[in-house]
Amino acid sequence: MITDKARLQRFGDPMAGEEVRGRSLWADARRRFMRNRASLGGAIILVLITFLALFGDVLAVWSNEELDFAVMGQVADLGGPSIANGHYFGTDDLARDLYARTLQGTRISLMVGIVGAAIAVVVGTLYGAVSGYVGGRTDQVMMRIVDILLAIPFMFVIILLLVMFGRSILMLFLGIGLLSWLNMARIVRGQTLSLKHREFVEAARATGVPSFTIILRHIVPNLLGIVAVYATLLVPEMILIESFISFLGLGVQEPLTSLGALISEGAKTIYYGTLWQLGFPLVFFVLTLFAFFFVGDGLRDALDPKDR
Repeated sequence: MITDKARLQRFGDPMAGEEVRGRSLWADARRRFMRNRASLGGAIILVLITFLALFGDVLAVWSNEELDFAVMGQVADLGGPSIANGHYFGTDDLARDLYARTLQGTRISLMVGIVGAAIAVVVGTLYGAVSGYVGGRTDQVMMRIVDILLAIPFMFVIILLLVMFGRSILMLFLGIGLLSWLNMARIVRGQTLSLKHREFVEAARATGVPSFTIILRHIVPNLLGIVAVYATLLVPEMILIESFISFLGLGVQEPLTSLGALISEGAKTIYYGTLWQLGFPLVFFVLTLFAFFFVGDGLRDALDPKDR
């Protein structure tokens, strides 16, 4: 009979490798994320949509601004999807290729979501980390500013900025990004309050490291997990805001378009039986949002230390 000690000496400990790998938070988070089928499926869909938005124009026969005069003036049903004439998704009410315009709208919506979320993450993380680390009266003043800004209707401010400074895509980026950092600042501030009294921060402070250096090198890196999760969930929120603004007609201007603008145009012509004008942009819109939500939900579960 082989004892447990002899078995370990002969075959080794089968759990030793798992224990070593489990010491890495990111390796453990990656393993748990890969086991989440919904999150993994969302990541795959997101990669496919992004790849199609960036490189799908290679398959396009028509450009997003080009008019097909052969379709113009015909019955609406004849402008539907057709591989023969190169309109894979059909045409819109101005006989423009809907496939090319859907890809362009997906690119614009992704850009608005990612750039807006990036601005919100950078501003909110720095603002919240400084507020939480400094504390005292400075923290109270900075948080009261956040409370005042949160009390102002978010959508009203964005629409007011677009009306006052023009409907440019740059103003859309800045308006959405610079007003979306408030919740991020409050989340980061709360996490900073729990980190600033940890041993490694106290050691850095005792050795004379400047406060701003401590924030950048010790506080912020330890917040990357929650910041990454919130950023992933913030992107679909930015896309929804941009789509709503474009649906109202205050978004990007022609010849540019977005998924929200395409959905608005499709909703206006749906009574004529042109279901493809609403269907294809709506499918891209829904898949993109659900993919981001599933990825964000998977990251939140994978990086939660309570579930390790």
